[in-house]
Amino acid sequence: MKRLCLVGVLLVLLVGVVLVRHTGKTDISSQNQEVNPQEVPALSLEAKADNAHEPHAAVPGNVPGRMPAAAGDGAHARLPQPQAEASAAEEKNQDLPTARPLPAESAAALSDPAAAVGEEVVKGTVEKGDTVSKILENTGSEGVYQYVSAARQVFSMRSFREGQPYVIITDSASGRVKRFEYEIDNSRRLVVEGIEEPVARVELIDYVTLLGAVEGTISDNLFQAVADAGESPQMALHLAELFGSEINFIRDLQEGDSFSVLVEKRYRDGEYKGYGRILAAHFTNKGKTFEAYLFRDGNARAQYYNRKGENLHKTLLQAPLAFTRLTSRFTMRRRHPILGHTRPHMGVDYGAPTGTPVKAVGDGVVTRRGWAGGYGNQIIVKHVAGLESMYSHLSGYARGLRQGQKVRQGQVIGFVGSTGLSTGPHLDFRLRQNGRFINPTKAINPRSAPVSKKRRAEFEKVMAQELAYLKGQKALAGYTVDSVVPEKIALTENAPDTGKEQKPERRKKRRRS
Repeated sequence: MKRLCLVGVLLVLLVGVVLVRHTGKTDISSQNQEVNPQEVPALSLEAKADNAHEPHAAVPGNVPGRMPAAAGDGAHARLPQPQAEASAAEEKNQDLPTARPLPAESAAALSDPAAAVGEEVVKGTVEKGDTVSKILENTGSEGVYQYVSAARQVFSMRSFREGQPYVIITDSASGRVKRFEYEIDNSRRLVVEGIEEPVARVELIDYVTLLGAVEGTISDNLFQAVADAGESPQMALHLAELFGSEINFIRDLQEGDSFSVLVEKRYRDGEYKGYGRILAAHFTNKGKTFEAYLFRDGNARAQYYNRKGENLHKTLLQAPLAFTRLTSRFTMRRRHPILGHTRPHMGVDYGAPTGTPVKAVGDGVVTRRGWAGGYGNQIIVKHVAGLESMYSHLSGYARGLRQGQKVRQGQVIGFVGSTGLSTGPHLDFRLRQNGRFINPTKAINPRSAPVSKKRRAEFEKVMAQELAYLKGQKALAGYTVDSVVPEKIALTENAPDTGKEQKPERRKKRRRS
């Protein structure tokens, strides 16, 4: 009897323990169900963007990655085409940086929700080692050979580049390819379509081009000022390139300098795809305002001129680097940091991180590309009028650069390094004229040809239009790509005949008797 009672007591205790454990689980589960998911702290995409120091600041109405919202909403930028108010979620997402292309394996798994009935759409980006055959075969498509054969007729199969997007449309029933698109660059795409006998073509990509006005003031550096205006770092590079022959952005930039830019912005399928042309720009440096206006003088390519009609393009850029710091000047007496003795320093040193792109200061021909002792890796470019530019201590050279190659002004030719007799990463930049070193900061720098007298009145008219847009006196929404400076050259009646000239008749030789 005592044993039975003892067993009963043990059973009661065991059941109680089980119930207590079960009740505890039920309570925790209930708490989880009652928690509001929105109250759970998490690192949002906006926070991630802030931590990554993304340059796209939140500026209403001027957000890269989206079509502009309402005109005049931003303090630093103006864009046309007002739209309906966005939802709260959309407004929150406007602060996010532009979305990047998905990897091929991720993007290829996404079906286009707008696909027609009976079609399947696969999107992706070209990965390293991909070929057209491989891309099509990975989707399980049939008729791959015919598509590759057709594409080869209009586009080189060796020209497919890593990171470029593509789209494949297949027939759901047969699994055969109906259409293949590959984005060659920002302006062209390869299209192959058809099932039995596919046909290939290269076509232009259509963009919606809107005109925007951007303003900013320098408080720290140009990149930060551009980011504060809600623009991408590319805008800072464009400004440095545009005024690179007028302003030394390494030596002369200071707090309080300001800029205003009239720029085209391109959109495709409602998504921001980058800048188009800069139509006009003002940059105030040390109280002096430099101006740039885009104009096409007759059938020549469009160029930038100042208010006087002078060409902004000069023989040489002010500096071979866009943004860095000056660490050593041109002098006849400098103590060498490694050798220890005093000797002339016939150039200018620019301190910059290893890998910073180095640009050719002018059009010319590469006469040296290789090791040069204490100079380390060196490039020498020969220009007009006996001028030579020298770039030393490089970490490497631009891909494909070789001796004897022609380079253009602003082209990247190498990268900052610390090779040779160097204590740290920097660029030793020098200029020679007729074999004699000259001070780069005092070199004579002639301009290219000004606006012709014949086109002066037309230039004044175009400049007035660009100024009206830039100053807000003319609505940006009325702009079209060809309304101010047409992208394509318009041939006139006075244009030279491009046909083949007739060769004069050859005289018949008189036969001697």
